[in-house]
Amino acid sequence: MLRSFSAEWLKLRRSRMLPVLAALPTLSLLIGCFNFYVNQAALDNGWYSLWTQVSLFYGEFFLPILIAICCAFVCRLEHNNRNWNMTLTVPLSITSLFMAKLLVVGVLILGAQTFFMLMYGAAGIALGITEPFPLETIGWSLRGWIASLSIAALQLGLSIRIRSFATPIGISLCLVFAGLGLYVLHLGMLFPYSLLTIGMGVLSQQGLSPGDNLIFLFMNSLFIALFAVWSIHRLRSADVVTV
Repeated sequence: MLRSFSAEWLKLRRSRMLPVLAALPTLSLLIGCFNFYVNQAALDNGWYSLWTQVSLFYGEFFLPILIAICCAFVCRLEHNNRNWNMTLTVPLSITSLFMAKLLVVGVLILGAQTFFMLMYGAAGIALGITEPFPLETIGWSLRGWIASLSIAALQLGLSIRIRSFATPIGISLCLVFAGLGLYVLHLGMLFPYSLLTIGMGVLSQQGLSPGDNLIFLFMNSLFIALFAVWSIHRLRSADVVTV
């Protein structure tokens, strides 16, 4: 597993993922900070009001797109020049291959979340917020990362099966709106994209109860396992499209 992860990480050494990982969180922060700045009369709850603005764009739209981009990118080399044919014939278990790619995506998203939180803190100071930094936001960010793994497991399966770089990203955008609908219907715990909304406190900053936290962790673990099993089974039983 460690060798598989190292191999996947080496593929990204000269990639252009770093600018993408920085650009989408930065863009969401700029939009959210602008909204906060021009509506400070109504948004008078300091850090929490700022969070409602920056996390809305980031957690609801930009982060799911970023996850899809990362998943498509880690499968890009295998889709080029029919490299899947060679990859699937090496003495490497398909389970290790998938889990290594999922772990790489998880590390990339964790880096993006960390960068987002650092910019959120810096933006709050620059905007003159003097209250103590709310530690709850760190918890929201970590829960958002956990939910990101569920989405990544699904998107990675799609990117493995679909040669097109853009198609899985388009599917992700459609699923974002489906997740919003389920969240509004109070069925958010049943869909990974809705779990991201819940985890990051995008639309509601009320803390989850201990029971809700357990359900949140259980559902994410269930989705990760289900999507991983589905993707690994598909790799074993069907040829990857390489043309």
